[in-house]
Amino acid sequence: MSKQILYHSTRDESRLFTASQAILQGLCEDGGLFVPSEIPALPVSPWEMKGLSYQEIAYLVMKEYLTDFTEEELRSCINNAYDEKFDTRDIAPVVKVGNAYYIELFHGATIAFKDMALSILPHLMTTSARKNNIKNDIVILTATSGDTGKAAMAGFADVPGTKIIVFYPKGGVSRIQELQMVTQKGDNTYVVGMRGNFDDAQTGVKAIFEDKKIKAQMDAAGYQFSSANSINIGRLVPQIVYYVSAYVRLLEQGVIKEGEKINITVPTGNFGNILAAWYAKAMGLPVDKLICASNRNKVLFDFFKTGKYDRNREFYLTSSPSMDILISSNLERMIYLSAGEDAAKTSELMAQLKSQGVYEITEDMKAKLESFVPGYADEEATSEMIKKAYDENSYVMDTHTAVAGYVYEKYREETGDDKVTVIASTASPYKFARKVISSIDPSLEKEDDLELMDVMEKLSGVKAPRAIDEIRSAPVRHDRICDAATMEATVKEILGM
Repeated sequence: MSKQILYHSTRDESRLFTASQAILQGLCEDGGLFVPSEIPALPVSPWEMKGLSYQEIAYLVMKEYLTDFTEEELRSCINNAYDEKFDTRDIAPVVKVGNAYYIELFHGATIAFKDMALSILPHLMTTSARKNNIKNDIVILTATSGDTGKAAMAGFADVPGTKIIVFYPKGGVSRIQELQMVTQKGDNTYVVGMRGNFDDAQTGVKAIFEDKKIKAQMDAAGYQFSSANSINIGRLVPQIVYYVSAYVRLLEQGVIKEGEKINITVPTGNFGNILAAWYAKAMGLPVDKLICASNRNKVLFDFFKTGKYDRNREFYLTSSPSMDILISSNLERMIYLSAGEDAAKTSELMAQLKSQGVYEITEDMKAKLESFVPGYADEEATSEMIKKAYDENSYVMDTHTAVAGYVYEKYREETGDDKVTVIASTASPYKFARKVISSIDPSLEKEDDLELMDVMEKLSGVKAPRAIDEIRSAPVRHDRICDAATMEATVKEILGM
């Protein structure tokens, strides 16, 4: 029997919530993020997990965090999520490319790593609603830098008792990402292009969550908000699973020995994916360095180098848009942990970020972040890595994965650290075909993005995923556009309030 784990805000430890309550609420009322009261250990060693399916590993990891779910409830959520929606039996296969092992997290319905957690979140949320006797409809309100929105809508489409509203930066995502969102089916799905960048959208969503007046109006209308962003603990916990699974697969393949430490490299924007790797390490997974790979918007690189987080800088639109972020929301959880679980200190730093756009951590806090090694790749380095992987290994990778691959290779070269390294491959190259193809061979570029899919098939030798075939002829169903200032009014209009 797992010990009961409760959750509280990074900014206030006085109120405790069950896992299901934290999943339903998404974001804490004080603007903080839910963290577990303690980090559980892995219930069995990775060695003892050899031979287990992804679903069985998921159960072993997630039951330690979601302790108010029954075994039947949790297994049902897992089995409904990780099914034939994924185009590989192993759900998250590990592939050797050059000196590293890439864990492919893009075999789900929307061909990005967000599927790994957003396939299960609707099941966790509807189960949580039943457990807590929720009568209101749940309105999922989320901002996306490209992938979360589509993956969340695919998960929640036509789920009874839910609606989902997604804001994305108009002009700030790839054409394929936008088509995936605006053609989304489901009578309960709503997509809004917002004039501004992802940080504007994310700030607007957080402001709506924190507005007590709207909360009361929602309740009167029979609604309540929740979040599908990586700030939701129901997103973070399933992400821990694939790092454990990757270690187990390396053991099975004889690549590593029992207890041998590995490094993990993650392309990082909102910090949720690499934070999940840190939680896996804290649970006892043998991990040494967590290599945090940024693109040209290198706010995290500068933070880990200097201890100063400063979002007051130019914002760049890059070919890896899911990382075009200057406010890394999930970093707050790591700040809380590095501050010795001091909610008052965390609250003070987050207030500084909100009012001045900058905060600085102490030397003691910096010392607690020594597992993290920062690196970044600009646009030229990203293209260089895509071409190198193709030329040397006939492997086609997307732009985000290329950022991570480049940063890892540079780290290995500079440090001589040749530990076995797992790199999170976070999206299918089909999602970012234009940049990928122009990096490999500019003469193969086509004007039409969908024509590029045929070129990608020939280059990669991998048939276009279902997600790509579906958008070729799908009609546009969502064409709302708003400004940052009218996000709240847009939400009310959608909900008929």
